[in-house]
Amino acid sequence: MTNTSTICFSIKFVLLVFGIWPGVSCVILHRLFWSSTLIITQIFQYAYFILHFHTDNLSDLMDNLSCALAYSLLFFKLIIFWTNQRKFRDILKTIAADWKDCASDPFSLHVTTSAANLSHRISNMIIGLHMAAVVTYSFGVLSSNGDDNFNASTVLDRALILRMDFPFDSNSSPIYEIVMVIQFFQLVTHACAIDVLNALIITLILHTGGQIDILREWLTNVFSKESMHGMTGITMKNLIGKHQKIILFTENIENLYCYIALMQFVSNTLIICSIGFVIVMSMHSPDMSTMLVKTLLFYIVMNLEAFIFCFAGDYLSTKSQHIADAAYRSLWYNMTVNESRTISFLIIRSQKRLTITIGKIMDLSLERFTSVIKASASYISVLMAIS
Repeated sequence: MTNTSTICFSIKFVLLVFGIWPGVSCVILHRLFWSSTLIITQIFQYAYFILHFHTDNLSDLMDNLSCALAYSLLFFKLIIFWTNQRKFRDILKTIAADWKDCASDPFSLHVTTSAANLSHRISNMIIGLHMAAVVTYSFGVLSSNGDDNFNASTVLDRALILRMDFPFDSNSSPIYEIVMVIQFFQLVTHACAIDVLNALIITLILHTGGQIDILREWLTNVFSKESMHGMTGITMKNLIGKHQKIILFTENIENLYCYIALMQFVSNTLIICSIGFVIVMSMHSPDMSTMLVKTLLFYIVMNLEAFIFCFAGDYLSTKSQHIADAAYRSLWYNMTVNESRTISFLIIRSQKRLTITIGKIMDLSLERFTSVIKASASYISVLMAIS
């Protein structure tokens, strides 16, 4: 069955649940519920970090910090999407208009459908990998409790999936079991939100890449011999309109994601550093296998998050350069003086790359990803020297 939607069902469903998708009923209740759960969770997480700062070993503190930062980043992303609802609505309207425009053109429909199919596969892969990380992380916590000797009346200090400091005793049964179930459910739902917001930028950028490919094909056809006889149906107005629509679409993505990218850049550096430190320190502990099961896939997912944003920015910049190349290599000299002048303006405008920035400070690129990895490795070595 051919996909006729750029955004897959799993992304749309999670956006509906978290009150991001336009037109959702009781949107205030959705946002109030998720805000309350995240705020309460963050209070307990950072309370644990502060109270155990001088008592726990550094590895446990870094484990707690990595989870707390991930939740803080999610809360920041949700606030950005909630407060920029109009921009997100404009993005969805543009996507719907692109599908409507390509319905009568087989090439445009093929390109748009191919981009949608690819984004669906990537989105489902991202969600599946993060769900696997949630399961392995939770299993690692349960395995660490496997050797505890306890009964209904005497209970040792058992680890929770998410380290928190509660105002009640969470070690006794059935309180411990209830808290574990709630934490696991919360971890799954919040991981879905993180995955969806990460997969969404890939979906939007791939859709943009498909529209750029359509524009390049139009540039090739509008100056062909067939166009001289009016056989292509593509006019100069279509070209300029398509180019302007691509520019406005990427500007909306930039306005929506630039500050998210800034927080992602900073938090991913700290999270990768924290988890990497936990993995390195676990190599010298007797429970090495348990710690690796718990943190290794989590570490991979955090690196993947940083890579997704950097790849999206790099892909968009590279694709945008192809517009100027296609216009320059076309048979523009076969057209009238006014049309050739119009194409020259299009070439000049296309030389300014379309980008996603990190807080409007620097462009997202694969070079930024390597800088994140290098910075994290440097911080790990400092933490190891301190410990």
